[in-house]
Formats: sequence, C-alpha cells, structure tokens
Amino acid sequence: MDSHQTTASTPSILGNRFIQTILLSNVLLQIGIWVRNFAILLYVAERTNNDPYAISLISIAEFAPIFVFSFIGGTFADRWLPKRTMIWCDLLSAASVFIVLLTIHYGSWHSVYFVTFISAILSQFSQPSGMRLFKQHVPEHQLQQGMALFQSLMAIFLVLGPMLGTFLYSNLGLEPSIAVMGVVFILSALVLMRLPKDRVDKAAHSGKGQFRKEFVEGFRYVWNSPVLRMLGLAFILAGLAVGLAQALTLFIVTERLGRTEEFLQYILMVNGAAMLIGGGIVAVFSKRVAPQLLLALGMLFSALCTVIVGYSTSVAVTLVTQFVNGLVFPCIHIGISTMILKWSHESIVGRVNGVLNPMFMGMMVVSMSFAGALKHSYPLESIYTAAGILFLIGASVMVPIMNKKAPESANAVSPSS
Repeated sequence: MDSHQTTASTPSILGNRFIQTILLSNVLLQIGIWVRNFAILLYVAERTNNDPYAISLISIAEFAPIFVFSFIGGTFADRWLPKRTMIWCDLLSAASVFIVLLTIHYGSWHSVYFVTFISAILSQFSQPSGMRLFKQHVPEHQLQQGMALFQSLMAIFLVLGPMLGTFLYSNLGLEPSIAVMGVVFILSALVLMRLPKDRVDKAAHSGKGQFRKEFVEGFRYVWNSPVLRMLGLAFILAGLAVGLAQALTLFIVTERLGRTEEFLQYILMVNGAAMLIGGGIVAVFSKRVAPQLLLALGMLFSALCTVIVGYSTSVAVTLVTQFVNGLVFPCIHIGISTMILKWSHESIVGRVNGVLNPMFMGMMVVSMSFAGALKHSYPLESIYTAAGILFLIGASVMVPIMNKKAPESANAVSPSS
C-alpha cells in the first residue's frame, strides 16, 4: 500500500485506542508518583527536622534502582508479554503501598522509603514494556506525535504535581496520601486491561534460559548502530549538563537574582508551563521534522539558555530565558524517545531503552553529586557555561547522523540479523 494512502487511512493520534488507554493510565500513575514524591518528602522533612541525610535518602531510593534494574528490566520486558507486565507492575506497586501503609500505621515510619524504592524498581520493567507496545500499536509516522503527547502530560504534572502532592499531605496527612497512591495504581491496572491482547512471540519464548545472551545483545545492538551509538553519547552529555544546571538553580535565585529560596517555585512554574506549550507545538509540527534535528535543536537552544541564565542578574531576563528553555526542552526528550523507537527492532526495544536510559540518569546524578564541590571552586557563570558547552557538543554529535533515515520497516533490523 502507498505510504500516503496508509497515512490517510490511519486515525488521528488521539483517535488511537492504544494512545487513549496509555495516556489515561499515565495520568493516574503521575498522580500517584507526585503524591508519593511530595507526601514522603514533606513527611520525612517534618519527622527529621529537615535532616539533609534523611531527605537525600529519598532521592537514592528513587534513582538507585535505575542503575541496578534498568538493564535487567529492559531484558525481561523483551521476554515477557508487555500488557501483562505493565498490569502486574501496577498491581504489585499497589500491594507494596498498602503493605507499607500497614507498617507505618503500626509505628515503623522508616518504611516510607520502601514505597519509593519498590515503585522505582517496578517502573524499570513497566516503562520499557510500554515502549514495546508503542512500537506495536502506533504507526511509525505518528510515533513522534505520540511522544510529544507524553511530554505534554509530563509537563502538566511538573506544574500541577507539586501542588497536588502538597495539598493532599497538608489536608489529609501521610496515611491517606499513601492510600491514594495505592488506589490510583489499581485504577491504572484496570485501565490497562483495555489494551489489545498481547501478541505471543514464539521466538521470544523459545529463548528462555538465555538471559545472559539477551542481556549482552542489548549492548551489542546499541554499539553496532551508528545512530543509537551517537544517541548514547548525546544522552551522556545531556545528563551531565542537566545535572549541573538543576543542582545549582537555587543559587541562581539567591546569588545571581538576590531573591529568597521561595522564588525558585516561580522559575519552576514558568519552566513547566513552557514545557507544556512546547510539547503541544512539537505534537502539531513533529511530522515535518526528523527526530535527529529535533534533538539537535533542543540541545542547541538549551546550550544558549543555560549560559544566559548563568550570567543573568535580571529577574525578567532569567524568567524569559527559562520560558524559552522550557519551550524547547521537550524537543530533547521527544527526539530521543522517537529515535529509540524508530531505530530499534520491536523484539529488542526494551533492552535498547534499558541500555540508554541509565546513561542519562547516571550522568545526571554524577554531575549533581559534583555540583556542590564545583560551586565551592568556581563561579556560577563558569559552571553554567560548562553546562552550555556540554549541550552544544551534544547537538554537534547529531551532525554525522542528521541525514540518516529510519528503516522502512516498522521493525527495523532484527538483533539476530
């Protein structure tokens, strides 16, 4: 069939039953995640009198599973039935929430960390399964639009999530807030039952017992693909730059702008609102722009905006720059997600995601860890300039693959070929 006929006969992105179901599930999950993040943060801060070590343990519980389980989760996601995996992950998350709720009720408040830890582990199995289903049920010409919708959803909750989490904890307390988390995880599992029935891949089931081989295959697949290899490098550079900039935003507020810590919320709100608008714009125009170009443009504008923020002492200039940065930042995430889907075979997309995702998160955590030490030795302008240069290098590594076309087949090249 002619590609134009295929495009014409395909329903709109929002008319796709799969997209409708996944978006509704993600709305529920985002409610649970933000309530979890802020209820636990505020509870631990209140319980420990703002002890930095106790508060930092929340981030460790959230990010540590990404490094340990991302590769493993991606490999199993390629072996298991994706719809069933996602439903079970949501149900197990709900079960862990209610178990923790009981332990808190009977006096063990430290178990609040367990909620974040278990939820983060299960997401390493659920998220790549969702990517596989995306590959199966969304036409290739709509992949970038689909990713843009997800980015817009994330941006909405970047603005509303903190307010929702704070409101529930302030008005209901910890235990009802955690109960809300459990309920929305169950609702998400029920919503996911609307997804089409899983395709049974006989090849995947015949490979049982070859976990180590499949695990290594994911790394080999990324390394053998020039596009995915360059994407991995861009991931590393973006992670380093984002970590530096995010970790020191508070000092931009207090030192460069001379405002109190409370002013940070306005910068975050402006950035989040711009990300929502940017995601919507990309959703409309994404068909006309290659994902490599989208990623390069996002990193190029981020480089410029990061340097301006580092040097600015004007509140107006900083807010406008943060708005522009938020407007283009979705291009980075949408470009990356689309490239993973377009250049990965359906049978290995979970492992590709499992290999690349920790590169971004890992480098972000590394640069956040060193940001404090760098702040003691160098002025903010120099650090933000360095972050801008990292973004600029990330944009430049896209140049060699800018004209690369995604494989004609939606399944790309199989890992065994």
